[in-house]
Amino acid sequence: MDKELLALLVCPLCQAKLTYDAANAELKCFYDGLAYPVRDGIPVMLEEEARQMDADEKLKGGRG
Repeated sequence: MDKELLALLVCPLCQAKLTYDAANAELKCFYDGLAYPVRDGIPVMLEEEARQMDADEKLKGGRG
């Protein structure tokens, strides 16, 4: 994911900074516990498309 684009993107629900998970092609918001998919290099920033992270994943907060 382009670093400049990532710097501009925020969670559409809470406006928090997102973390890019390249292994799973997702942008993660650890405040809301949502993971937004990145399809063909395009972030899909729709709540209904987001995956709810499980408690362990959310607690890692991107440090894992």
